[in-house]
Amino acid sequence: MAFASGGGAGAGGPQVLTARFVRQVVLGRWFMVFACLLILSASGATYIFSIYSKVLKSSLGYDQRTLNTLSFFKDLGANVGVLSGLINEVTPPWVVLAMGAVMNLAGYLMIYLAIDGRTARPPVWLMCIYICVGANSQSFANTGALVTCVKNFPESRGIVLGLLKGFVGLSGAIFTQLYLAIYGDDAKSLVLLIAWLPAAISILFVHTVRIMPYPRPSRRGAGSSAATSNDAFFCFLYISIALATYILVMIVVQKQVNFSHAAYGVSAAALLLVLFLPLAVVVKQEYRIQKELEESLREAPTVTVEKPAASLQMAPAAEPAPKSQQSTTAGERETEARPPSSCLGACLRHMFSPPAQGEDFTILQALVSVDMLVLFLATICGVGGTLTAIDNMGQIGQSLGYPAKSINTFVSLISIWNYAGRVTAGFASEIFLARYKFPRPLMLTLVLLLSCVGHLLIAFGVPQSLYVASVVIGFCFGAQWPLLFAIISEVFGLKYYSTLYNFGSVASPIGAYVLNVRVAGALYDVEAAKQHGGSLAAGDKSCIGVQCFRKAFLIITAATVAGVLVSLVLVWRTRNFYKGDIYAKFRDNAAAAEEEEEDPKRPQEAEGESTAVNGRKG
Repeated sequence: MAFASGGGAGAGGPQVLTARFVRQVVLGRWFMVFACLLILSASGATYIFSIYSKVLKSSLGYDQRTLNTLSFFKDLGANVGVLSGLINEVTPPWVVLAMGAVMNLAGYLMIYLAIDGRTARPPVWLMCIYICVGANSQSFANTGALVTCVKNFPESRGIVLGLLKGFVGLSGAIFTQLYLAIYGDDAKSLVLLIAWLPAAISILFVHTVRIMPYPRPSRRGAGSSAATSNDAFFCFLYISIALATYILVMIVVQKQVNFSHAAYGVSAAALLLVLFLPLAVVVKQEYRIQKELEESLREAPTVTVEKPAASLQMAPAAEPAPKSQQSTTAGERETEARPPSSCLGACLRHMFSPPAQGEDFTILQALVSVDMLVLFLATICGVGGTLTAIDNMGQIGQSLGYPAKSINTFVSLISIWNYAGRVTAGFASEIFLARYKFPRPLMLTLVLLLSCVGHLLIAFGVPQSLYVASVVIGFCFGAQWPLLFAIISEVFGLKYYSTLYNFGSVASPIGAYVLNVRVAGALYDVEAAKQHGGSLAAGDKSCIGVQCFRKAFLIITAATVAGVLVSLVLVWRTRNFYKGDIYAKFRDNAAAAEEEEEDPKRPQEAEGESTAVNGRKG
């Protein structure tokens, strides 16, 4: 991507206070990253379900199993994004973002009207549809923003996934601070904020997020250029750490001090200031890009002179081309002449004959591969268990006797540590992979093992241990996502990443349904019924005591251990792949594109050599 300089060739430096430079910033790849950060920081409403679930339960008279059923459809909508992936394969990202904005507004607005009593009480199945549609907008936002960023920065995909997913993890705490400043402590109004804010941000940046050409390597030999440098991502990381630290401090202060509505407004204004700090990094990076461009224009051009004999020697090499063209045409006619059953057989053979790991799989090749199956099973066990803990954190705290203010603290802590897990897994896995060839699947195994600690703390109800459990579970839940999505992009390629990314997310609602609805919800209601004389009358649907969730989380711990064992299979299968340079092809393709522009004859020579090699292979 080329940018026009703000000054002439003899200017002392780039001119930034111009309309041309402002246009460069707004149209640049780093402003696109900033837009994605804002979109995703408002797309994690599903992670604060436990805050407004109590209002759903009281306003609509639901028992715990019904509430967990709503939670399942929330997770189903948030994670089953195959439709958004398929749409993104054939449309530009702005279409996916716009559709997500409409779905978000429609779904959550209907939920707000129902719990506020402005509409007749809807049946449970209709509420399930509302929350599924509203939550599904999150997958549209993720597909439109996150997948686009990964494709624009393929050599930094772990960092990109960790950073963007980190802002998704922070979004729950951001929402909590904003709704306290705008509406006060009113959980119903939180649902209204969830309805309009993400939709407004997506519409605002709907044309900013787009696929951009991969930048060519630096001609100056000084490493990566400002267009692809990881320095900006580390600046974004430091800002996000400051944002997370600020939110954590405010959570602690607000727990100790009773804030007025004006005080909440001041704290929210400071939060927004930190949230918009990445814009300064964007301007700095675009300044560097413009400066690099002006310096390259001042360099003397290199002129290459070819000997006439060299071009004459290449002429005979191109003569066999008509034969290969005739052969190809004959092959095409033979393919067209095959009966439909033969074409179906060829399709099936192609589906079960995948390329090497790291090459571009087709969607069907990826879905039927052993690697995807193993990764899918590990995710069902790992994400399903941690998501069950997060969705039930309100009821877990209530059953163990924690006050309501502490329960809200747990939810905010989960958001903070969810963020920490995402950025740590994304950045650390990228650094460890680059320096030590440490495979990402092995890091996923370690994260699953750590999450068992949080599940056991909940199961045995150790006094005051819920603070530690919320930290461990939030961290592990967040860490699994960038690892999962990076593994999919590396093993199966980026060609159909929009669809495969969303297919990986499908494991989450499956695990949540089995472990949350069928295990945790059912066992909770059994214990609640015992405490209320064998039946759950209206208003007597809560359970008190460590036994409410003990059996459920022992089962969840066993399932997570099974996920650890399954993930070790993927570690073994990908051990040789992660020992190599998995990003080499992107650098080679960019270098080839630069050579093609410099020497138009070179692609023809390379094509002739490629044809000759393929002919020898045939």
